[in-house]
Formats: sequence, structure tokens, C-alpha cells
Amino acid sequence: MDHREDLIRERAYALWEADGRPEGKAMQHWERAQAEAAVEQASQVRPAGKKAMKNPPETWSIVDEQSDESFPASDPPGNY
Repeated sequence: MDHREDLIRERAYALWEADGRPEGKAMQHWERAQAEAAVEQASQVRPAGKKAMKNPPETWSIVDEQSDESFPASDPPGNY
């Protein structure tokens, strides 16, 4: 079992308890906990820079660095 599944299980249990421990709603609480975990995961932003990437590119310029640091901002880097 992975860490994410443990977190979902704990959240589903907390939701079940908060809902008054109803019978027959385990799947609803599990799905809600999964949805909350997905939102949380999607909102996490990795640190900027080539070193923080899972698969960094072989070439990396100052423009790449500045673009990565400004993402997801809408303005391009100043030296573009």
C-alpha cells in the first residue's frame, strides 16, 4: 500500500465519522476522499529549476530557468 492510499483511507474515515458514521456509505466517503486528494496533489507546485524536475532536459539556458521560475505566471521572462 502506498502513502497516497493511506492518506485517502484516513480522510475517508474522518469523513465517515464527521457524517455520523452512517451504514452503507463507505464508497461515497472513499470517492470524496480520493477527489480531495486529487485536488491537493494538483495544487502542489514543485520548486523551480532543473534540479527539481523528474526528467530534466539535457540543455538548460537562462531563458529556460526564468521561464520555469515564472510559471504559471502569465508574463514571460524579461529577457525573452
